[in-house]
Amino acid sequence: MNKVNAMYIHIPFCRSICSYCDFCKILYKSEWIMPYLNKLKLEIADKYLGEEISSIYLGGGTPSSLATHELEYLFKILKSIKTSKDLEFTFECNLNDITEELLIFLKQNRVNRLSIGIESFNTDKLKFMNRNHTFKEATEKIALCRKIGFDNINIDLIYGIPEETTKVLLDDLKKFLKLKVEHISTYSLIIEKNTLIGVNKISPINEDVDSSMYELICKTLKKHKYEHYEISNFCKKGYESKHNLKYWNNEEYYGFGLGASGFLEGVRYENTKSLTEYLKGTTICNSTILSKQDNMENELILGLRKIKGISLQSFFDKYQVNMQDVFPLKPLIKNGDLIYKDGYIFINPCKLYIMNEILLKMI
Repeated sequence: MNKVNAMYIHIPFCRSICSYCDFCKILYKSEWIMPYLNKLKLEIADKYLGEEISSIYLGGGTPSSLATHELEYLFKILKSIKTSKDLEFTFECNLNDITEELLIFLKQNRVNRLSIGIESFNTDKLKFMNRNHTFKEATEKIALCRKIGFDNINIDLIYGIPEETTKVLLDDLKKFLKLKVEHISTYSLIIEKNTLIGVNKISPINEDVDSSMYELICKTLKKHKYEHYEISNFCKKGYESKHNLKYWNNEEYYGFGLGASGFLEGVRYENTKSLTEYLKGTTICNSTILSKQDNMENELILGLRKIKGISLQSFFDKYQVNMQDVFPLKPLIKNGDLIYKDGYIFINPCKLYIMNEILLKMI
């Protein structure tokens, strides 16, 4: 396996809970923050082996929900991490939390990529998601990010909300494009059972409508010079998320914090989602030692998310076996599900929407 050079750190606290969110999250309470950060400090000290890290991702929850002195303490903890010169350091933030003070602080602490959860500008969609902001606010906040010197910004779009129309989605896309960001992540609404909308038994959107919305997003963003490089992700040339590519390339990475997952020395692990347990000092709640077959299957499942697909040579270099000897590539190339070109295997672009069905035929 590759040397570990990526790190994900989870900050579970949020000022409000979105109706669709299935991530490990807790409503912000000031008395929990310092005990949590102290345990995070111990977990990093215990597990991090001093490798040079080229990508750090501070996700959540909402890292930007922390107060100034709490953020200062968090970044003091991160000073123990050895980082490379070309470090990509992503910080997730809520539009409402962005201030000049926060941005200056992040800039001074080597954060060079912001990921902002916008999701939509449609009032009905925002109400459904339990979010609250306007296009005017987004324009002003992103202008402020530019003023402070941030030139690598991602924004998230959610589509496929019940009763959402193509017109609503197109309006969102037009406004997203006006923000002129470097990276856009798009997600079709998934109704998970332990979310507010799951508990309320909201029905998902019709699959054909969902599929046509996905096609509309791909077509619109490509037309505006965004490269479609992963099934849900689009970027301006050269602005792929280095961190997320580590996941899709099936590389090992550290995962720290409540509910975080990681992949180290051939073992995939998940941390507890119980704050009580975490504060008591329990971190990992389950781990799986992967066989060579498991790793090859993960290589396939993750790698085929990339539009470019998987290099057959890289697969051989990693596992000393030909990919076509392990998986039934030929019949799927023959029926048009997969394409082989320039040494890469990838999913036929017009079949990306049924990617899971294609993977099931392979594994």
